[in-house]
This record gives sequence, C-alpha cells and structure tokens, in this order.
Amino acid sequence: MRRLLSLLVLSTALLHGHAHSGPGPAAALFERDWQWRLEHHPEYATTLGDRRYNDRLSDVSPAAARARREHLRSMLEQARAIDRAGSSAQERLSLDLFIFDKERQLATLAFTPVDPQALTRWDGLHVRLPRLVAQTPFATEDDYRNYIARLNALPAHIDGLVEQLREGIRSGWTAPQASVHGVPELLRAMRERLDAGPLAAPLQRIPATIEPKLREQLLAAGMAALSDRVAPALRRLEEVVRSDYLPAARDSLGASALPGGAGYYAFLARNATGGELTPPELHALGIKEVTRLRAAMAETVRLTGFRGSLPQFLHFARSDKRLFARTPEALLARYRRVIERATAALPALFATIPGEEVGVKRLGQAGASGQLAAYYEAGTAERSAALVVNTERLDSQPLWEVETLALHEAVPGHHLQVARARALRELPAFRRRGWDDAFGEGWATYAESLGPELGFFRDPFSRFGYLNDDMFRAARLVVDTGIHALGWSRQQALDYLNAHTANAPADNEVEVDRYIAQPAQALSYKAGQLRFKTLREKAQAALGPRFDARSFHDALLGNGVLPLPLLEREMGRWLSAQLGDQETPAPARAPASTDDAPPSGAPAKPHGAPPATLPAERPGGAPSAGVAPAPEPVHAAPETALPGSG
Repeated sequence: MRRLLSLLVLSTALLHGHAHSGPGPAAALFERDWQWRLEHHPEYATTLGDRRYNDRLSDVSPAAARARREHLRSMLEQARAIDRAGSSAQERLSLDLFIFDKERQLATLAFTPVDPQALTRWDGLHVRLPRLVAQTPFATEDDYRNYIARLNALPAHIDGLVEQLREGIRSGWTAPQASVHGVPELLRAMRERLDAGPLAAPLQRIPATIEPKLREQLLAAGMAALSDRVAPALRRLEEVVRSDYLPAARDSLGASALPGGAGYYAFLARNATGGELTPPELHALGIKEVTRLRAAMAETVRLTGFRGSLPQFLHFARSDKRLFARTPEALLARYRRVIERATAALPALFATIPGEEVGVKRLGQAGASGQLAAYYEAGTAERSAALVVNTERLDSQPLWEVETLALHEAVPGHHLQVARARALRELPAFRRRGWDDAFGEGWATYAESLGPELGFFRDPFSRFGYLNDDMFRAARLVVDTGIHALGWSRQQALDYLNAHTANAPADNEVEVDRYIAQPAQALSYKAGQLRFKTLREKAQAALGPRFDARSFHDALLGNGVLPLPLLEREMGRWLSAQLGDQETPAPARAPASTDDAPPSGAPAKPHGAPPATLPAERPGGAPSAGVAPAPEPVHAAPETALPGSG
C-alpha cells in the first residue's frame, strides 16, 4: 500500500509539473537527450532504478565514442537555436546549464580520442561490474532474465573495451604502468571466483516467490552464461592487458606526459575546481592550506593531553588500538548514531529537508581491502540510500573520523544535497540527477565545517578528525598537481600524505593510486569547499545581522547541482534580492512527498556521488570504460559511489 501511495503521489507531482511548465522546445530537447543517455548508458539507468535496459551493457568502442560526439554536437546546436523569449528564469537557467554541459564535454573530447585510464587497479570493469550487480533488483523472473542477458552481453562490451585500449596504444593515450600492473591479476581472480563471487550471488538466492522448476532453469542459464560467456571474455581481456597493453603503458605517472598533456591537465583542473587557477597556483594554494591546518592540528593535539610532537601524535592516532572499533557492527552502529544526531539537528541550518532517509551498510564486495573507506549510495524505488562503509580493514577506520565522514557522505553532505535535488520536480531530469565534482564534493566538504553548528566536534579527538580530513583535502591539491603537473613520483606523493595526515599508510596508497588514475578529480574537494565558504562569508558581510543560514543553504541547494560559475551567478542574484536590489528567480519547488518511484515508461530514479550513487565520475567527461561509464561529465548522476570517500 505504501508503494502504491508513493506512485500516486509521484504521478500527481509529475502531472502538476508538466501542466505548470508545458512541453516547450527546451523541455522537449532535454527529454530527448535524457532518454538517449539512459538508452546508451544502460548501467547508469540501472543505478537510477530504471529497469528498461537491465538486459544490456554499454558500447564502449571508439565508434560509440564518435557517435556520442555527434550526438553532443547536435544537442548543442539545437539548444543554441532555441528562442528564449517568454521563458521563465528556471527555464533559462536549465538552458544555460545544458549548453555549458555540452560545450564542456565537447571540449574534453577535443583533447583525447579515448579514456586514457579506462582500466586501472583502482577502477574499471573488475570494480564496476560487481558494484552494478549489487545495485540491480532481483525479485522477479524478468529481473533474472534481464541479468542473464546482461551477462551474455559482456563479450561484446569487452570487445569495445579492447578496441579502446588498442586505440590508446596507437594514439599514445595510455595509462601509467603503475596504474595497470595489477589489473591482469585482478581480472584473473575475478574469473576464477565466478561461481562463488558477486556475479553469481544473485543466482544463488533466487527468491521462493519464483516457482521451483523455473528457479532451476534460471540458475542453470545464469551459471551457463558465467562459464560460457563471461569467463572466456574476462580471460581475453586479461590476456590483452597482460600481453599488449601493459608493455605499451607509459612509464610516466602524470597526465602532463600524454600528447598535449599539459594543456589537458590544466583543462581538467579547471573543470574539477570550477575556476581558472592553474596547476601551479592550485599547488601553492594547497601548501598554504596545509600550513594553516598544521598549526590548527598542533593546537588541537595539545588539548587532547598528548605529550609529544605532532608527528608523534599522527603515528599514535593511526595506530593505537583504543582509537578503533573492535567489530564491524560497532563501527556501523557508531555511524548510525552520528547520522541520527545530525538529522535531528538539521532544522537549525536548513529550512527544506527532504524526507528520504539514509541508512548505513557494509561494503559487500570482493577486493574491498583495496577500496576506499566509505561512499554514499543514493536510493531508488527498490533500494534505500545508504552510507556504504568498508569494514574490511578496521585498523584503517579510526573512530575519531566517524563524525566528519558521516557529515560528508550522509547529512548534511551528499545525501542531503542529492535528495534535495531529486525532490525538485519542476526541474528537468538532467538537473535533478546532475553531478559536478566541484559542486558535489565542494558542498560535502563544506558540510563538514557545519559540524560545530550541528553539535559535533566537541571533544578534541573528533575535532582532530575534522582537521585531519581538512588537511587531507588540502594535501590533495599539493599531491595531485605534484603528480600530474610537476613530475612527482608515487613515493613522493605517499611520503607527503604520510607526513601530513594521520591516515593509515595503506589508505594513502589507495588514495595516491586513485589520483594517478583520475587526474584532477581530487582537486574538487578543497577548491569547492573554499568557494562555498567564500559565498557564505560574502553573504554574511553584506547582510550582517540579517544573514540567515537556513535561507542561505536553501538558496545554495535550491537549483540542484550547478557548475560553480553558474552557482556564483545565481547566488549573486539571490544576495542582490536579499539586499533589496532586485527580484530573485524563484527556486524550483519540491512536492510534499520526496518518494522517487518511477512511473511506467518514464526515466526512473545518485553520492555518490555521487551518488545510483555519486560517481565515480571521470573528470572532464572522458568516456569511462569497464561496464559503468560515466555518461556525462557535468550532469551525470553518480554511478555507484561519489568519487571516493571524503
């Protein structure tokens, strides 16, 4: 009954939205583009809860990339030709955003013929396919038949990936050997554990609501697909990577070593930070922030009563067993308590709070020890939103970090922002599902700084945890630019993180490999955070005692995700309206219910993004490979997880 009521409420909201705005040429264009994206990126559709393409995998071949480029050009030309006369402020903003998005994607594709990081130890088919399976619904016969068809489609998907890898070899756009050298073994391990691994798990638990004889047939067909189609395809990919790609992979680490790489990395850095700072300027900004935070950390360490230097405390914080949970259950319970407290405190800072709840669950994926500490996974009609916690290595999950990480990944970070955007029914789907690293990660990092206003960081250890994570984001500015613009080695990057943060050395290795595999993405956290803080400081200075944090935060989130240049423009208009200089465009309105169950035939319902979850998005829109390609760079809702924990 609750499900039926949710569908009725959603249908009413959608009908109201259509009646209010009308199917103008811009709205029709947005919808055509959205449907194209879902059809051509079926994994993305699955993560949103749209089952229409659950029997397919994306075509990741160079030919498909060329077709995508032509689609982008067509969409851009049509958008530029639309007459804006009579359009509302929100309609004009949607068109601005749509054009901004397409222009940025085409600019990225002008640099690179393929994704130079299509398959790495940190990301790729071996990570994304199991994660996709975990997000796929398995309740009906159709669900299982779709899944079996998707397994049978894997060889063609891998054929396209192999073409992409070989095109990278021919063009010089290859991944660093340091990012690829472990991939063959990861693919081999995945193949050898097919019968007992995450791809077979749904087949082993076919629900009893499906009659026994049919269950047997589905199990047999699924296991045959794994043995006859999936295993040979994985073996072929493993052999191509081992014999062809790995020997051709480049010795260098930085994106600047690619053809035209210096300009490419500078472009990625601008995309990731939403500004015009150059890599050297971002490097210097990072060093400035590291220096500031080191002094604040030293003062906080003094308050803990620890007698020793800051480096000694960093070692203590990352190694003393008293600072870590003894069991996965204890760690998960701690996260739940923090989220409950934060949710209860939200009305002090937010006037509009979506009703969608967020839970906490374990990361149930093979190879979790090589993955990040936690990430946000947005919900669908079948799956609740969740903070997914990696409990594989409890010795790298300090309790002093729990408050900060929960604020970042859940509330008021990724979950609040994503759920708020999804509830804006009057916006087109591409805006409600949008993602931009500088906005999404910048918001979540800014949300951590709201901890004291929400009643957190009251003890020195939790305060240290907040400062350590802030230091971590500042160090990312230094390390990412060091690797990709200044020629740093992997060891230099590791040494820098180990010297300035209390993170476990093993975690820092995962992080550095992530920076190598995703140039510039890690810049978005600190750069975006500083821009959000600047917007708040500007509003506070202008409004003085009239400044209201609830109104300010509603304005920040009330238009969904915006690239920072557009956000700053809209916030400037909002501030002028608050000062009485002009009227501000009305933000999109949320309906009474925030349930997001998709009506039949309509796009169903990211950190995850992130999340679907907020994204392991590729910076700047380079086409991703390995099952769940990020369909769009600026406004692709998260695929499985926001680009990393914190």
